[in-house]
Amino acid sequence: MNVSTSVTSPPPADDLQALLTAAQAQLIERDEQLAAARSELAAAHARCSNDQALIAHMKLVIARMRRDKYGTKSERSARLLDQIELQLEDLEASATEDDIAAEQAAAKTTGVTAFQRKRPVRKPFPAHLPRERIVIPGPGSCACCGGTRLSKLGEDITETLEVIPRQWKVIQTVRERFSCRDCETIGQAPAPFHVIPRGFMGPNAVAMILFEKFGQHQPLNRQSTRYAHEGVDLSISTLADLVGTCSSVLRSVFDLIEARVLAAERLHADETTVPVLAKGKTITGYLWTYVRDDRPFGGKDPPAAVFYYSRGRDGEYAREHLAHYGGILQVDAYAGYSQLFTTERLSSPLTAGFCWAHARRPFFELADLQAAARRRAQGKEADISPLALEAVRRIDALFAIERDINGRSADERRVVREHLSAPLVEDLHRWLHEHRSQLSDHAAVAKAMTYMLKRWDGFTQFLRDGRICLTNNAAERALRQIAIGRRNWLFCGSDRGGQRAALIYSLITTCRMNEVDPQAWLADVLARIADHPVHKLDQLLPWNWRQDRRPDQAAA
Repeated sequence: MNVSTSVTSPPPADDLQALLTAAQAQLIERDEQLAAARSELAAAHARCSNDQALIAHMKLVIARMRRDKYGTKSERSARLLDQIELQLEDLEASATEDDIAAEQAAAKTTGVTAFQRKRPVRKPFPAHLPRERIVIPGPGSCACCGGTRLSKLGEDITETLEVIPRQWKVIQTVRERFSCRDCETIGQAPAPFHVIPRGFMGPNAVAMILFEKFGQHQPLNRQSTRYAHEGVDLSISTLADLVGTCSSVLRSVFDLIEARVLAAERLHADETTVPVLAKGKTITGYLWTYVRDDRPFGGKDPPAAVFYYSRGRDGEYAREHLAHYGGILQVDAYAGYSQLFTTERLSSPLTAGFCWAHARRPFFELADLQAAARRRAQGKEADISPLALEAVRRIDALFAIERDINGRSADERRVVREHLSAPLVEDLHRWLHEHRSQLSDHAAVAKAMTYMLKRWDGFTQFLRDGRICLTNNAAERALRQIAIGRRNWLFCGSDRGGQRAALIYSLITTCRMNEVDPQAWLADVLARIADHPVHKLDQLLPWNWRQDRRPDQAAA
């Protein structure tokens, strides 16, 4: 029996090549369409931000005109103007960020025109400011034919507003223009780089404005007023443009610091409130900080801190921030962190290290002799709790041991704690149980005891792991600048403003932790970052930047 088998022959090679070429063309066309759609979306966001900034600007103009016409009737109108100015500041900065994003998206496609934000015409620099000429020599030979017979046609002058501590000046960068007598080709050096695209401020001036706002807690409206008194008219919109652009430029440095912090074996975490302006009133936002600091353990890794902003204080924000982190987390006993220490966490649970300084604080308040003496002098009741005084004494004995082993390695600390601290902790636990059972639930000292006893596992974790600190003071020190600044800047103008503040606070706090002048660092990084290779960006991190500084640069 014969069985015939038919075999389908493969299509010709030419047909396969044609199909492959067609598929590649479709993919290229789809990529172009996607890039165009993204560019159009970015342009729409930029237009929306620009419109919001324009509306806020017109509201400010109307409010000022009404005040000028009818006079100030109350302090509330002055505060309202301050609120509108702060809101305008954030909207202008947001519009600048969106404008840059739209330009970057448009650069990836040829079919979409970049959104061009309409800006006010820049005023000429005041004539009384001194001018410093920096002449960039022209080419020695023609770039076209190599000829050396060049004749000067003129020069172009680019003026950049720069500041030398409390002394303003305008730097004139002169670019001589030459033409070749052999081929008539015109040659000229490229224009100088500015921190802000199409800007006119030098890196030192921009760094000063940033540091004044976030490091010295001076809002832009107060800075604008002070600069006007010094003879330099810089509007709030201009200053807000600088802040928005710099936050975009420095984002890559922030990302490196963030990665460094979240790679630590141990983190200190804390949060604080931030008033945020919303529809004529303020709501409560939060700034979270996560600090990496191994110096108490003799660690050689540089310290760093990262900040995040959120609308609320729910535990979901902490879970989002630390979604990929695994290690030791030093915190107070806020319930928002509790789910990070359970097995329900998607990744492995974190090791909790609770803060003994938080536990000591309520006892100390009940046993503060000086505060009691002041209250008695004012004729008020001032009772001192003997139990609270004893609790402070016992906790202080643990702190005394920690001071002696500060700077030692984690293993050395664990050994000392096992021999010296563990018996004191066990005795304290027995003492707390004994006296807590004799107190009413409503007694203040009983609440302080309950706070510790309910979380005793976390408080005693430092005995088993020498990497854990006894306190969370590193995070509290990082938040101190925000607590001080709230008295000056009063509130953030928007959620975007809170996010920008978190970014710049991360940079400034990390500089301070590494004993680096934040303003000098910002000025140098802003001047170099545009031409700096991406793969060498870690050279600009504060701890590496300090090491690269020459002695003469540091002195300057």
